[in-house]
Amino acid sequence: MMHGFMGEFLGTTILILLGNGTVANVLLTKSKGHASGWIVITAGWGFAVLCGVLVALAAGSAAHLNPAVTFAFYAAGKFPASQLAPYIIAQFCGAFSGAVLVYLSYLPHWHLTKSPEDKLAVFCTSPAIRNFPANAATEIIGTFVLVLVVVALSTRPVLATGVPVPLMVGLLVWSIGLSLGGPTGYAINPARDLAPRLAHTLLPITGKGSSQWFYAIVPAGAPLIGGLIAISVAKIMAII
Repeated sequence: MMHGFMGEFLGTTILILLGNGTVANVLLTKSKGHASGWIVITAGWGFAVLCGVLVALAAGSAAHLNPAVTFAFYAAGKFPASQLAPYIIAQFCGAFSGAVLVYLSYLPHWHLTKSPEDKLAVFCTSPAIRNFPANAATEIIGTFVLVLVVVALSTRPVLATGVPVPLMVGLLVWSIGLSLGGPTGYAINPARDLAPRLAHTLLPITGKGSSQWFYAIVPAGAPLIGGLIAISVAKIMAII
């Protein structure tokens, strides 16, 4: 159990450090990557997932890095109840630690960045157009794609092709960002949004503004729904 906890903790730390670090590089004033755009952000998140998965696997976990994935596999009977809480706690702790490391990595840039919205975006998601039902639908659809393709990658026919699964998961997240990330910033992971949002609340960031907790219900709840729908479809299609 300890290997699972540490794997999820370290993997999620790397995921958030590199993923949110990409956002910081693009948005924070006087960063060398400033204003390099959405393609950089989505690519950075894809590589962040790849690196996080590799670290988590090496440390002995299943490399979920996402409570929506863990809960979906538990609901499918493919993940033990005894490890459900340790995995999710580790994911949230790792996401928080990764967010703090991003803050420290860009320490001189916070006071130079005037926009509170840009500072918040380094930590968590917010919608381009605030419409809670539409925002929730986007997150449900994105997480549905994530979990369904992850399930497909674990099937015998796909594994028999020799496809490198960690790399494909990274490319999958890149694809979701490119295709479906525009409306909400594609949290598709409750820990990825909520724990860094808490870090934003607690850290002494100059001029940071609101952490917008009123929106947090969307990235907290919608990915869980999307994951459960994906598992249901996978069961109907007999691919899990």
